[in-house]
Amino acid sequence: MTRIMFAFILAMASAALSSVSAQELQLAAGAPERHVVLPGDTLWAISGKFLKEPWRWPEIWRMNREEIRNPHRIFPGDVIVLERDARGDPRLRLQRARLVPQVYSEAIEESIPAIPPNVIRPFLSDPLIVEANALDSAARIIATQQDRVFIGNGDLAYVVNADPDKVAWQIYRSGKPLNDPETNEVLGYEAYYLGTARQLEPGNPATFQVISMKEEIGRGDRLLPAIRPPLVAYVPHKPDFSVDGRVISVYGGVDAAGRGSIVSINRGAADGIEIGHVLALQRNRTAVAREENDRKETVQIPVLRVGLLFVFRTFQRISYGLIVQSEGTVEVNDFARTP
Repeated sequence: MTRIMFAFILAMASAALSSVSAQELQLAAGAPERHVVLPGDTLWAISGKFLKEPWRWPEIWRMNREEIRNPHRIFPGDVIVLERDARGDPRLRLQRARLVPQVYSEAIEESIPAIPPNVIRPFLSDPLIVEANALDSAARIIATQQDRVFIGNGDLAYVVNADPDKVAWQIYRSGKPLNDPETNEVLGYEAYYLGTARQLEPGNPATFQVISMKEEIGRGDRLLPAIRPPLVAYVPHKPDFSVDGRVISVYGGVDAAGRGSIVSINRGAADGIEIGHVLALQRNRTAVAREENDRKETVQIPVLRVGLLFVFRTFQRISYGLIVQSEGTVEVNDFARTP
């Protein structure tokens, strides 16, 4: 073996060791030896107590992909214990709360969620993003009771193209298109949620009654069957593939967001994005020119991380995410990448 080849192998081995070392789990400063789960806790908040990088939660639990999708539920009163294995690597173990017999009855406590459910619940039930191809065949109001311009609670509407087997519906009005900043393709539409309706008499047109109203409802408004995606048990984890998407919308019609805001990105289920994925929000900063010894030199400014995004609902081409951490404002066109 030549010296050059030996040096090459040694360099490769050193690089591999450095890579492995860089991937080691790092505990958060002051990580507790045990944590008693309290009502109001979330998996993300608990992850941050133990790890510098909370999205690596499955690694410290030694979870496989199936366990990430269907994790063991954690309840208030349970104790999470930090241990180390024979190699000294950290791992977590769950101690179930001891059940004490009670004379009286009480409601069964729900397992703790991944992120605050009160923040994302409206985005699970309302069709705030409508896929582009869903607009072509969506049911539509063609007439209203006594030809009123707008109708409200209890009023009747006459609807075409409604599935006769569906009773509960949601009413929306098409909003602005969501364009892919890379291709300018329309990925979907932000829908203005108007209310709910019940199908009374199937037909074409079918007779509907407005059950609840958030905004005025009129001719031309669209209807979709009511769906309520469950708040599934999922854990924060990074994608096991490279993601390079963009923020395309900030909910509320503004251009900048911060911690606790909801944004949509131009990657969805068709791109492999799944509930529980954590993505780094980054901003590519422009190169600048500087003069040095009467010469101009181009200097590339490092990419700036502006936050972390937790995906909680996916569509085919678009996903909703909650900003769980921000080091500044998150803006439309910022990048959403694998952390």
